[in-house]
Amino acid sequence: MPTIAEQARALQERTVAVRRDLHRHPEIAFEERRTMGVIAARLRELGLEPREGVGGTGVVAVFDTGRPGPTVLARADMDALPVPEEKGVEYRSTVAGKMHACGHDGHVAVLLSVVEIVLARAAQLAGRVVFVFQPAEEVVRGAQAMLDDGALDGLAIDLVIGLHLSSNHPLGTVAVREGPAMAATDSFRFVVRGRGGHAAYPHVCIDPIVAASQLVLALQTLVSRETDPIDQSVISITSFHGGTAFNIIPEEVELKGTLRTFDAATRARLRERILAVGAASCTLARCSLQEEWIPGTPAVVNDPESVERFRQVAARVVGPDNVTLQAPIMGGDDMALWLAKARGCYFFVGTSSGPDSSWAHHHPRFDLDERGLEVAVSVLASGVADLMRAD
Repeated sequence: MPTIAEQARALQERTVAVRRDLHRHPEIAFEERRTMGVIAARLRELGLEPREGVGGTGVVAVFDTGRPGPTVLARADMDALPVPEEKGVEYRSTVAGKMHACGHDGHVAVLLSVVEIVLARAAQLAGRVVFVFQPAEEVVRGAQAMLDDGALDGLAIDLVIGLHLSSNHPLGTVAVREGPAMAATDSFRFVVRGRGGHAAYPHVCIDPIVAASQLVLALQTLVSRETDPIDQSVISITSFHGGTAFNIIPEEVELKGTLRTFDAATRARLRERILAVGAASCTLARCSLQEEWIPGTPAVVNDPESVERFRQVAARVVGPDNVTLQAPIMGGDDMALWLAKARGCYFFVGTSSGPDSSWAHHHPRFDLDERGLEVAVSVLASGVADLMRAD
């Protein structure tokens, strides 16, 4: 039997081909129908019976070794972003205004190769593995949609594992941390309404632009003045729209923003304070406020024991010096909901080797060094096999 590293190397050409195919045909949240078909066809080719359309466009496949052991869940997300691609590579997006700007095409390709490796090593494994291909991570709604649609019905998950390819980490490295690793994400929308009129006569108007501007500044104090500096949190206003002409005070201004936190109590407190400050600021300015709070996903929390076990596995694959401590990330990921089902580990595999593979995630020129796919396959397959070890 070849080693897992040898299997990953033998599959590298196909892993790259799958990644490039998906990259050419990006599909954004809950539109991943072609992607779903590609995944399901490969799983059937490998002898599994996938459930399609779970949560809309998700795929679930279960492999049972027939021997008693843990049930392990391995997850990959699959959606692209509404970002126009600026790269000139031959596998560039063929869909205007959409691209895989976060590596989810690679995640799908990696997990499909891991499935093949796990099945080939079945005689050495015990228990079951649940392969989850999840839509709509970029809007942090896909995991919940799959769970609501019965993705895990009849399955008692014992352990969870997953990865994210990263242009922030050097090629050949793996980064992971125990405890809170990625932030909880929430969003909000405020509409500040005043009384419009001629810009030359502001005294007969109630200016929502001034009120909304004061509200933006007031919200910043909730982190800088009301939150322990050690308790990491972020409030960002990301959209401010109002007005149509240089000489008209508008009737209303729309604000959109996001809250990022790690601690559940801080998350609840800041939600309450954001809404309270919004209402008070508008009352002070004689404006009315329409508010909408969009709950996101909780923080990604890695189990310390699972992380320590995974570090040992990763060290055997990439070497101890290439396994690093991941800094807390204010970005969110609904991997959190799968990790809420059982203890587990979410880690990062580096794909950066130079200027072309170092662009930030979500940038129109984002790309990855595809040699990182082989590393990712080897690390994730080794992690799954370790959890299903037939001792």
